[in-house]
Amino acid sequence: MPGNLTLETLRGAVAAGEIDTVLCCACDMQGRLVGKRFHAQHFLESGHKETHGCNYLLAVDMEMTTVPGYKAASWAGGYGDYIHKPDLGTLRRAPWLSGTAMVMADFLDHHGEPVAHAPRNVLKRQVERARALGLEPMMATELEFFLFEESFEQLWDRGHARPTPVVRYNNDYGILGSSKEEAVMRPLRNALFGAGIAVENTKGEAEAGQEEVNIRYSDALDTADSHSIVKMVTKEVAQAAGRSVTFMAKYDTARAGSSSHIHQSLWRDGRNVFLDEGAAHGMSGLMRSYLAGLLAHAGECTYFLAPYVNSYKRFTVGMFAPTKAVWSRDNRTAGYRVCGEGTKGVRVECRVGGADLNPYLALAAQLAAGLAGVEAGLELEPEMAGDVYSAEAARAIPRNLREAAEALRGSAMLRAAMGDDVVEHYTRAATWEIEECDRMVTDWDLRRGFERA
Repeated sequence: MPGNLTLETLRGAVAAGEIDTVLCCACDMQGRLVGKRFHAQHFLESGHKETHGCNYLLAVDMEMTTVPGYKAASWAGGYGDYIHKPDLGTLRRAPWLSGTAMVMADFLDHHGEPVAHAPRNVLKRQVERARALGLEPMMATELEFFLFEESFEQLWDRGHARPTPVVRYNNDYGILGSSKEEAVMRPLRNALFGAGIAVENTKGEAEAGQEEVNIRYSDALDTADSHSIVKMVTKEVAQAAGRSVTFMAKYDTARAGSSSHIHQSLWRDGRNVFLDEGAAHGMSGLMRSYLAGLLAHAGECTYFLAPYVNSYKRFTVGMFAPTKAVWSRDNRTAGYRVCGEGTKGVRVECRVGGADLNPYLALAAQLAAGLAGVEAGLELEPEMAGDVYSAEAARAIPRNLREAAEALRGSAMLRAAMGDDVVEHYTRAATWEIEECDRMVTDWDLRRGFERA
């Protein structure tokens, strides 16, 4: 569900003294929202048309380091500006903040053309590709995170050591335990609802202090917008309550990781074309080819589902994160699961992605792979059943970021779908992450070698 304000209703709310600030938000490479806070009156006068920001916002790492080696932005190029063009269809109230509205924006160059490697534009390109085939991608993400007693500042000041989960035990689906978390989770649900985001529910997940928030199935762009807003709002609501959260894929060696499963199907004229009631499992030929594309190109797309060194530490046998890129029906050990078998809700769930993914890039990569399968009329391989973890000969998910980066670099499919410059841009993001990790001395290094080396 897109925004719940128009420019005119915003004008009325500003005149009534209800809103005085508008957040103009674009998505960076890491999936974070960046931009400016406008005085609402200035936004109404001119800010709704465009604003500007440094192009390094799409060429920095998590630490905001100016990373060398990017073609699009560099010291040699002077780090100029991009246009931030508000998408007024996403204008909405931001009820977790006093007197505030927000809008999503797209990165454009000085000629008004979309910046190809901007995450929201990468997804738009794949949506347009599907629509050219008469298809509408419908998607949803299940987003997991951990909720801690301490504030962000308290954990920062002690080096993020020993965070205390609000619930101390595995509270998967537990009502009693999740009541302890309602000081954060209830205002989170209400803030999202008030922002026009179709939040369905929250629940305890399968690890101490782990949560899940679910947003209604929607079109691909709305799903990615909602996902990025949910992450920001979750952090802000926790911060206001003196608590903290993490969306790291794996924050503790001994604990399960946090995922972001991606549900997906293709629709035409309001009907799910993945469904063929007369076919095996209700899976249409189009669905089978789409899933075949996801599997054929799984390795190439993994970077967009697991973009950091830490992401690959989540892929652990027996902790519900997959290790094999195969498909199965209603089987949580497979990387790709068919859900809603034989119903109008039949769909593919990709279980590979972690909570640290960028939703625009992840959804775009899934669409690119699935549509490649449809266009090529790929045949779906046989289903795998049982404990897929133990299937040694099955197609494995890349074991680390190095393998994923090489698969991305060599992907003819993604180069055709997204463009060479986009693939090269994100390959550089991956190699920089590897370079930085390789040079860092960690707590593990010190514990293992300080005395005994």
